[in-house]
Amino acid sequence: MLYFEKSPDQNWLVALHQDVSIAVQPNAVTTQLGISQKEGLSFVQPPVEVLKRLLALRVHLDDCTKDNGPLKVVPGSHQQGRLTDPMIAKLRDHSGDMSCLVTTGGVLAMRPLLLHASSKMALPQHRRVLHFLCGPRQLPNGLVWHEAI
Repeated sequence: MLYFEKSPDQNWLVALHQDVSIAVQPNAVTTQLGISQKEGLSFVQPPVEVLKRLLALRVHLDDCTKDNGPLKVVPGSHQQGRLTDPMIAKLRDHSGDMSCLVTTGGVLAMRPLLLHASSKMALPQHRRVLHFLCGPRQLPNGLVWHEAI
């Protein structure tokens, strides 16, 4: 689970991207895939077949409005697999993006391969989100989730 909070004191933007890494337990397989470390956790970029099976659920603790840095997505982009930077720009220019406005308590479901971004807040409001990544209990090829419930 991840916790995101935009506020008057914590206001950032996130460039258009896909979520292509997952937190795993380090082992020989992760070393072969290329392991990276972030905040004490080990991450790998698994095969795209694994990423296609994942679903992120974003629980909104505050209203997400056009003025507080909503998530913007490129519709249908998750169906294109893992994208390079030039492909990302081309797809965005061709398909455009849309803002995902969600009320307090609402849940946004998205595939991690969906191109997404967010801008800075225009108005000083809180936007807090709990982000849960859901997927198969067992990962293929010897990969093991860092944490599973």
